[in-house]
Amino acid sequence: VGDDAGLVIRRARLIFSGNVSDNLYIYVQPDLASSAGDTGSVAQLRDFYGDIAFDSKKEYRLRVGLSKIPYSFENLQSSQNRLSLDRNDALNSCCRDERDFGAFFYWAPAAKREMFSELVKSGLKGSGDYGVVALGAYNGQGANRAERNNNMHMVARFTWPFKTESGQFYEYGVQAISGRFATTTSGSVRSDRDYTDQRVAFHAVVYPQPWGFQAEWQWGEGPELNARGNRIEKNSLNGGYIQAMHRTEDFYGYGTVIPFIKYQNYNGGMKFQTNSPSTNVNDWEFGVEWQPKKEIELTLVWQRYNRNDVTRSPYREFKSDVLRAQLQYNF
Repeated sequence: VGDDAGLVIRRARLIFSGNVSDNLYIYVQPDLASSAGDTGSVAQLRDFYGDIAFDSKKEYRLRVGLSKIPYSFENLQSSQNRLSLDRNDALNSCCRDERDFGAFFYWAPAAKREMFSELVKSGLKGSGDYGVVALGAYNGQGANRAERNNNMHMVARFTWPFKTESGQFYEYGVQAISGRFATTTSGSVRSDRDYTDQRVAFHAVVYPQPWGFQAEWQWGEGPELNARGNRIEKNSLNGGYIQAMHRTEDFYGYGTVIPFIKYQNYNGGMKFQTNSPSTNVNDWEFGVEWQPKKEIELTLVWQRYNRNDVTRSPYREFKSDVLRAQLQYNF
């Protein structure tokens, strides 16, 4: 969208991980393709945490450091496992970069941990192992950003993956966050600075075998610029997405092909943007992912944007058709 478009490296991440002992697992992930102003290819920390296990099966874990916040299904999906190039605006608006500094307790029976792993390794687009039950506290201002008040955000999540006798995988869950968020303003916009930030959401997944379905929706309240554009106020928010897909594991001998269609909607404030502008998103995506080999993915997406520009005042509405392509290799 806009002029001067060209090739770009969206992500360049290396993972360093391993078991220090039977009770401590370390995970470090820098991103070499972050940006700072107009400068690209800047190194920035994405994850740095330790998993402290309380039992030999590692069913009970405490994750401490910079990591993903256990909220939403799509937020927890890595780009390697996610079909859509971008996460939906509604649930992603809760957590900038999906990460923050915090401590999270995870519990999952050993059988469910194996299932989480299988759903990723088999190419069924799982979200990874973030426990059946997750509870935690985190700063709330976003990854690599200093906390700006004395209030911690709290998060709770429950998800249940299961397999029927036919071999079909399903997963359902619910999650919630609660805290107070410190906004940023510019110009003559007035703000109380601290605002209630509360959300609850559900997710439902039918894994693509070969047909799949994925949906999430959330409701809550948070900071939002009022209609007059002169003050940030507490307001309600809601939105989510639905996605349908079909997975052909051997497409005439040319690898795995997964076409998909996605609709997303969001009505609410974008709290991480200056002035917490109000937005109304009604987007469609039509795409296909091709994996000629397991380690190579080519994704082609046609997106129909119907939203407003939340990056600059006066936050004008626009409609646009965009064709995007992404080549991803994993090693």
